Amino acid sequence: MRLNENSKIIGKNVYLVPYRREHVPKYHQWMTNEELRKLTASEPLTLEEEYEMQKSWHSDEDKCTFIILNKAKFDETSNDVDSMIGDTNIFIQGMKEAKGEIEIMIAEESVRGKKLGWESAILMLLYGILYIGIKSYEAKICLTNVISIQMFKKLGFEEYSKSEVFQEITFKKDVSTKWNNWLQEQYKLNGISSLESQGKIKILQFGHDSEVLTTSVDEWFVLRVHGVADSRGPGFESRWGQMFV
Repeated sequence: MRLNENSKIIGKNVYLVPYRREHVPKYHQWMTNEELRKLTASEPLTLEEEYEMQKSWHSDEDKCTFIILNKAKFDETSNDVDSMIGDTNIFIQGMKEAKGEIEIMIAEESVRGKKLGWESAILMLLYGILYIGIKSYEAKICLTNVISIQMFKKLGFEEYSKSEVFQEITFKKDVSTKWNNWLQEQYKLNGISSLESQGKIKILQFGHDSEVLTTSVDEWFVLRVHGVADSRGPGFESRWGQMFV
């Protein structure tokens, strides 16, 4: 999705960055794992097919994909690939309906159980609400993926259907002001909104065509932009615009 091609989401323990060509070999390596493919209902692809899939995810307007980076490791190494731990996606099911299917995968076993998936899921849910305008979410989870089932229940999703044929449960959640506020409370409690007390921009992207919804950096606001990142505005980074949350 071109909307997020210059976006970087900064959390307390993770960065979410656009899925780029340099990430493909490691992603492909993950997906050679049969257990991961089963848990994510994925088909095995060749490396060449994986590169084509990455191109598709970049250009298709119904797919929003971020690679999850271990923030501590990236801050130490400045290496995307070495810091990769998983990915998260929203598949948009009709812009008019504003429905999104969310997926999340923590592929690196060494970082599982550290709530990085929880943090990443909240960041992605909020990105979908604030930037894409998602009004309703669903999540399809393998029946044996107990950890993900428990996480989405904790996030407020409710079971909608169960398929023994496809071995998956579908959970749904409508976006509401109450739930949106609850999500924001969760990531504040987790320390993800660490820049709030400094009066800095909460959500920010840079580009040549912007629409400012409110001008106070001390308030919640979205600076909507399109195009190539440039150097205007506070908090600029040369490779990506930023989303501080």
